[in-house]
Amino acid sequence: MIAEILATGDEIRSGALVDSNSAHIARALEEAGVFVQRHVCVGDDMEMLAQILTDMGARADIAVVTGGLGPTLDDLTAEAVARAAGVELALDQTALDAIEAFFEKRGRTMTASNRKQAFLPAGSERLDNPYGTAPGFRLKIGRCTFFFMPGVPFEMTRMLDQQVLPRIERLLGGNRLMCRVQTISTFGLTESATGERVAELAQRFPDLQLGLRAKFPEIQVKLYARGRDGDHLQRILTDATDWVTAQLGDKVFALDESSMEAVVGRLLTEQDATVAAAESCTGGLISHLLTNVAGSSRYFLFSGVTYANRAKIDLLGVLPETLERFGAVSEETAREMAMGARRAGGATFGIATSGIAGPDGGTADKPVGTVCIGLATPEGAAGRRFYFPFGERSRNKTIFAMTALELLRRELIGRGAQPFER
Repeated sequence: MIAEILATGDEIRSGALVDSNSAHIARALEEAGVFVQRHVCVGDDMEMLAQILTDMGARADIAVVTGGLGPTLDDLTAEAVARAAGVELALDQTALDAIEAFFEKRGRTMTASNRKQAFLPAGSERLDNPYGTAPGFRLKIGRCTFFFMPGVPFEMTRMLDQQVLPRIERLLGGNRLMCRVQTISTFGLTESATGERVAELAQRFPDLQLGLRAKFPEIQVKLYARGRDGDHLQRILTDATDWVTAQLGDKVFALDESSMEAVVGRLLTEQDATVAAAESCTGGLISHLLTNVAGSSRYFLFSGVTYANRAKIDLLGVLPETLERFGAVSEETAREMAMGARRAGGATFGIATSGIAGPDGGTADKPVGTVCIGLATPEGAAGRRFYFPFGERSRNKTIFAMTALELLRRELIGRGAQPFER
């Protein structure tokens, strides 16, 4: 079956909002074995929206639409659907009762405009929305079965999982193609270099589709397998994954979509180890990433954003003569910062960053993009210098933090932990 995705709303059309809904829906449909042929976006224009729905109804088998189900005047989807299907809007009493209950539960008064959301195209199947006021609905236009959902991502994702995908699977019946996806997360190579290393995959595994996704600063290698025999697909993916990881070597840090910080957290937990951080140029980003992982209180003990040299001396114990001789951005200073963080936190490991994120402040010897990273372990401490050719501050901070976590990951792997999980 061929599927299309339609996102509605002037905010999406103009770029004021990023259309994350369509990306999420496309991934879900592909994994369900549905081929997504086209993504379409249209603003809040009644005539255009009705025409696009008519066109999609003539060429697609399944269509998933988001947006335009709200209570305001520019929420036009239900009316446009009725026009394209040649039916009237009719009050759905169950939907109205649910909207009223939604407001009553929150101690708020339902406005007259919200009543509009209970009017659905005649003959449509209501899709309940316990997370908001806008019900979704299903209706056939032409040859195509449409599923209409609200544009609020929190509401849309739940309606998709709980109501839309199960209905699509029933529509597919015995015609469903299984889809298996393997994600291989890497760090340390450019997208082009990653592609070159796995360029022979198509010849070795002709039944697989390869995709590369740049998710700065990491690169994800995606392997797609489609067919009717799930066991066969999994065997192909396993063999291909083994081959890809052999080509990419230690650049691979996870065989799923786990973040670097989640992988580091898992390794720390496995080894009953802890970490403390001292950050200058990254301004707390390493600490933010680590503590974004649920359960990080088991292994994250201390964070110090020591931007000023005085703070490095007073809080971390960096020697004044080290700063005077080598400067704040130096392997020596980063090393002593990491030692100070480890000592202050009473942690197994200490990591530290000091660098020049830019766009100003660089010199010939230490250009923008230079970072020195310190790592302190129970056996000792060391500092290393890196250079990244980014002039943009936020990208530099991101890759500085990622590199620090990667150094810690490699240290943990060297202590006997598994480098990644299947």
